[in-house]
Amino acid sequence: MNLSLQLHLQCTPLHILVKSTTATATATSTRSWSCYASLSIPQPSNVNVLNGSSPLSSERKEIRLGLPSKGRMSNDTLELLKNCQLSVKQVNPRQYVAEIPQLSNLEVWFQRPKDIVRKLLSGDLDLGIVGLDTLSEYGQGNEDLIIVHEALEYGDCRLSLAIPQYGIFENINSLEELSKMPQWTEDKPLRVATGFNYLGPKFMRENGLTHVTFSTADGALEAAPAMGIADAILDLVSSGTTLRENNLKEIEGGTVLESQAVLVASRKSMIQRTGVLETTHEILERLEAHLRAIGQFTVTANMRGSSAEEVAERVLSQPSLSGLQGPTISPVFCKRDGKVTADYYAIVICVPKKALYKSIQQLRAIGGSGVLISPLTYIFDEETPRWRQLLSKLGL
Repeated sequence: MNLSLQLHLQCTPLHILVKSTTATATATSTRSWSCYASLSIPQPSNVNVLNGSSPLSSERKEIRLGLPSKGRMSNDTLELLKNCQLSVKQVNPRQYVAEIPQLSNLEVWFQRPKDIVRKLLSGDLDLGIVGLDTLSEYGQGNEDLIIVHEALEYGDCRLSLAIPQYGIFENINSLEELSKMPQWTEDKPLRVATGFNYLGPKFMRENGLTHVTFSTADGALEAAPAMGIADAILDLVSSGTTLRENNLKEIEGGTVLESQAVLVASRKSMIQRTGVLETTHEILERLEAHLRAIGQFTVTANMRGSSAEEVAERVLSQPSLSGLQGPTISPVFCKRDGKVTADYYAIVICVPKKALYKSIQQLRAIGGSGVLISPLTYIFDEETPRWRQLLSKLGL
């Protein structure tokens, strides 16, 4: 079979040069170009091209959720789902597919975080949980990726630019100061080692740094400046301890983004695939209810009073006793001299952990006694605001 090939090559000037430490080609001039080629291959009538998705992706009926396969991110994700009564069941820990019994017709697929993003784009996954940094790097702002929940409250880190504490950088403490250093020219640009070859150049362009080259690197980037193979690094930072131990420092204005775990979905899947939107709604509601309850306590106390309204007036006079929408107050009945009477009223409020002791002090100050404390597991709203936001994004 003969196939005719058409090759189209387009080149545009590129002011920020991205190099790879593993590439065989090297720059031969001070001005670099960004080139891309498109290859047109006439297809036989019996060949289907599916734009990167698997042949079964358009035919499958199951809803697919991608979860990180290894490491702390994986463990924290499984723990969160378990706390939302969505425990993941694996028949064999070596298998990449599992299920959540509470969600019918759902398959869980364990994947590398960057592959979760890629497979959401290709249509092989419908939902996924990844770090915002991974989503931003590999999703590259694609409009088909919609963040359903942006704050799952684990996996916290930041993508930051770090420079040495010594030498020519000793008195450089901001991105503006770094950009104004006379050392960086077209012939001798600032060399940055990073694994973020989309976010890195984008950040530099947006901040006006034009004389920059990026080298692709994995692993311990902190060693690159000391080895002389880079002037700075762009990497994920949690506490900053590793940077300090390697004589590196973050600089003002050098944070590319703040990241944590997010729930993301494919716009096409939610609109076109049966059951995806409904499953997304249930997962979102369970996540919201649990995350809202973290660090919240139910406080119950008895208080003598002439009426529920009179007790409510005293309770609401204290700033830490308002609860979610206000205190719940109900009569406490007892039998005295053969008659049922209500001399006390029970007060129930929801209090955040950080305000717990202060709330107890305020209750006592207005006559509260017999104070009981219990942690909350879930707080379900009438309707989660994130659900309304999602429907708005989908135009529904």
